[in-house]
Amino acid sequence: MEVILLERIEKLGQMGDVVSVKAGYARNFLLPRNKALRATEENRKSFDARRTQLEAANVKHREEAAAIGEKFERLSVVLVRQAGEAGQLYGSVKARDIAEKVTEAGFTVERRQIMLDRPIKAVGLYDLRVNLHPEVAVTVKANIARSEEEAKIQAETGRAVIHQEEEEPFQEEAAPPAAGKAEGTEEVGEESPVEADAAAPEAPPAEPSEDGDTEAASGDKSE
Repeated sequence: MEVILLERIEKLGQMGDVVSVKAGYARNFLLPRNKALRATEENRKSFDARRTQLEAANVKHREEAAAIGEKFERLSVVLVRQAGEAGQLYGSVKARDIAEKVTEAGFTVERRQIMLDRPIKAVGLYDLRVNLHPEVAVTVKANIARSEEEAKIQAETGRAVIHQEEEEPFQEEAAPPAAGKAEGTEEVGEESPVEADAAAPEAPPAEPSEDGDTEAASGDKSE
């Protein structure tokens, strides 16, 4: 489907461009949100007639967004979530959650303005892009932690708080068995000659001679 863009759409085009898009994308996103018009002859004439007005409105909105964007500088929002020792969240943080926190901080934004490719599933610090206008974007830091205290530590260190104390002893204890096995292998090698000596008495006795040594060898003392 061909449409006329009423504003700049990233990776698609600028205001006034006629572009070809999938019908579903046009019907579900561009057209209902007044970001584009069907590229009919009538709409082309209508756009040309009010192009100057649309461009002026766009400039005004862009300037307003830029002014708001300056206030976003170094904005950080904290989201406390339950998570395991390794930092994996019991659930996830979505664009809607970020938008709510940004709004609580005094900047009204919608979920669709938060550029989040996939839900966040681990504690840590995340730089997220927020679109204030088609031509103005800012970055917000999302600090996701198990508690306010851990969020403060993450903000100071710039790193996620992950507990690994339980893993270290396990790794230290895992080494001795491997060493013991190697030592045991050496001991077996040293003892093998002893085992060979111990097996010597079990060798078959010498064959008896004709002068009666058989009885002496057998240990028969009946006579």
